[in-house]
Amino acid sequence: MMRDYFHQLSDAVGSMLQGNEVYTLNFLAEESDFVRFNKSKVRQAGAVTQRSVSIDLIAGQRHAEGELCLSGDLELDRPRVESLVKSLREQRGVLPDDPYLLYATEVHSTDQEGEDKLPSKADAVDQIQSAGAGRDLVGIYAAGGIQRGFANSLGQRNWFSSNNFNLDWSFYHTADKAVKEGYAGFEWDPAAFQKKVEVAGQKLDAVKRPSKRIERGNYRVYLSPVALYDIVGMLGWGGFGLEAHKTKSTPLLKMVEEGKTLDKQVTLRENTKDGVAPGFQGAGYLKPDHVDLILEGSYKDCLVSPRSAKQYGVPTNGAGAHESPTSLDLSGGALAQDSVLETLETGVYMGNVWYLNYSDRVNCRTTGMTRFATFWVEDGEIKAPIDVMRFDETIYHVLGENLVGLTAERDFILDADTYFRRATSSGRMPGAVVNAFAFTL
Repeated sequence: MMRDYFHQLSDAVGSMLQGNEVYTLNFLAEESDFVRFNKSKVRQAGAVTQRSVSIDLIAGQRHAEGELCLSGDLELDRPRVESLVKSLREQRGVLPDDPYLLYATEVHSTDQEGEDKLPSKADAVDQIQSAGAGRDLVGIYAAGGIQRGFANSLGQRNWFSSNNFNLDWSFYHTADKAVKEGYAGFEWDPAAFQKKVEVAGQKLDAVKRPSKRIERGNYRVYLSPVALYDIVGMLGWGGFGLEAHKTKSTPLLKMVEEGKTLDKQVTLRENTKDGVAPGFQGAGYLKPDHVDLILEGSYKDCLVSPRSAKQYGVPTNGAGAHESPTSLDLSGGALAQDSVLETLETGVYMGNVWYLNYSDRVNCRTTGMTRFATFWVEDGEIKAPIDVMRFDETIYHVLGENLVGLTAERDFILDADTYFRRATSSGRMPGAVVNAFAFTL
């Protein structure tokens, strides 16, 4: 088992230490199935098993860190790990003290082994292809186990494994016209998937209608949970980190220093307990189940990494080095999902966004473009797809003074990133109806 190998590897590294050396070790592994679809047919299928280890070799306030890939056979891996430790020892000898080095010295071991309720790859593929019958379904299905481990020479051992799936897919029509959807979780529910397929099919029928071009200006909009996740996710770029607050580079500076608030409906948390990321970080500190970032519209707490904790003399709350959330959770509101179009009345239904960036960081203003399944709605009915538009809006409008309501229902969104390895970031997001949303061209 992967967990047994992790413990053997951790013990082996401990036997390589000299003098007063301390090590911290981070283990990353996965066993994943990948299937790519195009025109509702399987175009590529495969499986990936990979393991890697990152070791930080510490003596006093000096340390050096390195990483290597592993085979999973300790007899083969041990000489390579010994070579890495030797190299780190040599590097550390010429490095200066690190004044902000901080790692866990109180031992808090944990063990979380996720239950495997995933469907067989064949069953999942059959259902996906059935959903695409008569349509051009394009996407990627990724599923399997993800493992993370932390160990140190003080005796701490933390283990985390999760078994999940993520289907990132679209019904494609033509040119830039498509309907993008996602289905992710821990246990495949055929009925839930079929409902998503039916809704996507209805949107695909609407996408096939002649496009409508709207003029730039302010419109009432509905932001789908996925679109809202991308916009709110931008706040992770320094919005919640203590270092960004201390250096005044946070885009939420006006909330922190001027007391600016969002709508009272808005409560945003880092919800590690219900996410798919491990409950510990790279220096061995455990994460709390929840960190309130924004509570009823007001800024509440920062994410504090060990380095920031040491630099600014405050306790860490288990944040990673980048002090970015990995399990964003925005509380739902009172708006029923079935009444979204009726509430929107006349305006723009935004299914997806892309090319997001800050246009005015100090005012937390974001620019981006609409993408896929964006529709013009009149009198509570979808009338036509809209050509791609650029928007430029501040979070203080979107989730503040212009917020009409958040849906009670929320979507679980799993990051579909597979660069290097499958991502463990996730979010739970409602949809949002917003007044006077600015489209610039």
